[in-house]
Amino acid sequence: MASLRTASPELRAYFSRHNLLDVYEVLLCGVIVMHPEDPLTFLEEKLREIMEKGLDGVLWYMCIDLSLHPKLKRISETYLNTVFGLDGEQLMTEELCAKAWDFCSRNLMKLYFGRWMKYTLLRKNKRKKAKQKMALAVVHYKIQILSVIIQKWSTWVQIHKEKMTLAAKRLQQIFNKIYLNAVVKAWHAEAHSSLKTKAYFESLAKESQKGCFESKNLTVRHKTSHLPEKALLQIFRYVNLVDLARCAQVSQTWMLLTQNSSLWSDINFSSVKHKIQDQIVVNTLQKWRPWVLRLNLRGCYSLHWPSFKSISECKNLQDLNLSECQGLNDESMRLISEGCRALLYLNLSYTDITNGTLRLLSSSFPNLQYLSLAHCRKFTDKGLLYLGSGKGCHKLIYLDLSGCIQISVDGFRNIANGCSRIQDLLINKMPTLTDRCIQALVEKCQQIMSVVFLDSPHLSDTTFKALAECKLVKVSIEGNNQITDLSFKLMSKCCPYIRHIHMADCQKITDAGLKMISPLKHILVLNVADCIRLSDGGVRPFVQGSSGAKLRELNLTNCIHVTDASVTEIAQRCHELTYLNLRHCENVTDAGIEALGNMSSLISIDISGTSISDMGLRALGCHGKIKELSISECKKISDTGIQEFCKGTKYLEYCHVSYCPQLTDEAVKAMAFHCHRLTSVNIAGCPKMTDTCIQYLAAACHYLHFLDVSGCIHLTDKALKYLWKGCKQLQILKMLYCRNITKDAVLKYTAKLEKQEHNDADPPSWLGYDWDGNILTFTKKHTSEPE
Repeated sequence: MASLRTASPELRAYFSRHNLLDVYEVLLCGVIVMHPEDPLTFLEEKLREIMEKGLDGVLWYMCIDLSLHPKLKRISETYLNTVFGLDGEQLMTEELCAKAWDFCSRNLMKLYFGRWMKYTLLRKNKRKKAKQKMALAVVHYKIQILSVIIQKWSTWVQIHKEKMTLAAKRLQQIFNKIYLNAVVKAWHAEAHSSLKTKAYFESLAKESQKGCFESKNLTVRHKTSHLPEKALLQIFRYVNLVDLARCAQVSQTWMLLTQNSSLWSDINFSSVKHKIQDQIVVNTLQKWRPWVLRLNLRGCYSLHWPSFKSISECKNLQDLNLSECQGLNDESMRLISEGCRALLYLNLSYTDITNGTLRLLSSSFPNLQYLSLAHCRKFTDKGLLYLGSGKGCHKLIYLDLSGCIQISVDGFRNIANGCSRIQDLLINKMPTLTDRCIQALVEKCQQIMSVVFLDSPHLSDTTFKALAECKLVKVSIEGNNQITDLSFKLMSKCCPYIRHIHMADCQKITDAGLKMISPLKHILVLNVADCIRLSDGGVRPFVQGSSGAKLRELNLTNCIHVTDASVTEIAQRCHELTYLNLRHCENVTDAGIEALGNMSSLISIDISGTSISDMGLRALGCHGKIKELSISECKKISDTGIQEFCKGTKYLEYCHVSYCPQLTDEAVKAMAFHCHRLTSVNIAGCPKMTDTCIQYLAAACHYLHFLDVSGCIHLTDKALKYLWKGCKQLQILKMLYCRNITKDAVLKYTAKLEKQEHNDADPPSWLGYDWDGNILTFTKKHTSEPE
């Protein structure tokens, strides 16, 4: 159908006047909805209905059955007027519709977007509020849970405490029963052992009465002996002659074992020198002379011609020590030389021999290798000439001339001519020794490996220039103000294999000297005690050098400029160090000592006079292998430090805590409780010590040999009684300034000791306290122990 927009106005008016558009709408809606099989007939019928009803009653759905009435708007209200082009009166055009649609869309979009934004913000606020409420709920929940947990835990703890208390009571009851059973068993065992011991001695008494033992059988063993014969023989080798005689009286087995010839190859009369007389020596040597190889008579001042005659009958004797034998003279040596031609070792120190004896040595002992003439003042340079005459002592490799101040340069030249194989040379306490003496000796004795020149103040660097031709491995010099760093330089250049350097109290030695010997690779022992110029600048480079890791002994006594820096370096570098002496190194503190606590190789240490406190001492006892400890004059150490140290070590044998006035019985108690192997204890200058500390020592330390209690003003006679009962092996006891110990008690309880010193005088002022133990305000600093 063509559009009527271009039609004439009259035609358009005609359509409007006769309502033709409504008729078309009714018919078209009926055809579209009803779908008649014969549309023409359908239209014809519907036109008749319209004609009958009239055009005023025309409705768009009048040609549609009631059941099919659609709920739609009329076409005329939408598109029909537009289709037929009759909408001019409404001013509705496509452009206006597009603008209307665009306007409507924007308004709708703005409306919907605004509502959507409000909805989104509302949801967001609701979520935020819900989150806050949830957080509060979680906190509340946790608090409630924690409250419940704490309540239940408190209940559990209370129940657990009750169970623990009950368990502890039951365990204590069980422990008491077990302990009681153990005590009863121990008592029973002790009673049984006592009965067995009693029965054993009764059986011995019966056997001795019957005489039923066989003296010829050397392998007889009593039924109660538990040790094999070899073990007993090995033990008997360590006892002195008096104790060996006592062992022979214990039983038949022991008596027969003490007659074993192997025990008499090495006879030491020196250990009982105060009891030895000629008759004892004669009887012993006459019985065992074929087996005697080594004989020690050092300090046996009561011997005379009969004893020396018996010695000459020991044809196999190789080692003879006659030191300090006052009865020895040239005639006695003539007797000995006639029979003992196999001698290799001979010690004649501190005797009255003359040139005649030296003449005998060269003719009678051609194999002699070791000779000591120390402090023999009656021979001359001419006597030394005899050593090289005739057969001579050409095999001599060890010579000790200490204290022989009568020897001149010619005497040393005579030694060099006759004994050119000397390797070890000892010349101590000889103020007349000069560089020329050493030069004369070294001219021909170029195999010298070890020299010891203690207390020889006139030697200088010239001596080391002369010794530079020898391959030295050991050098010991002490108390010399002439030796300088040049000697160390010569050692570093000419003695690459030196192992032992002892340069104590050489005031001109400086850090430069230690730096010079730092490249040496084989040094094991270094002693620079009292070399007060040494400091960290020398010690640290030496320790960092080639020998640092191999060093075994280091003595820095009185090197006052050495600090913790050197000690820390020693701890880090010297992994094989066993002996360390830092005595009176005042700048050494806990920081350095704590570093030493990690050294597992350290066995002996002296830190007397340092600034160490309990903290350092505690760290030092950590590895527990220290056997010797000296902490004298350490004012900052208390009983607590000693207790902590002793808890960490059980091998301590030597402990000196002298001149520590703050220590009490508790320190000694800790030593006695933890360190049963103690053999030497020094508590001199400790005024707070009482008899109780001695009781602790006597009860636990049965191996004690040396004890110094000088200045312990509160000790009484009870202390001596405790020692007499508990310390059977005590040999040396010092009791100076002990005014409460009586002389009668000393005579009664120390009669069997090898040496004892006692006086009841008031303590001197240098000890730092008065006779009541009150510390003095002004005291003189103590630097050495009383002799």
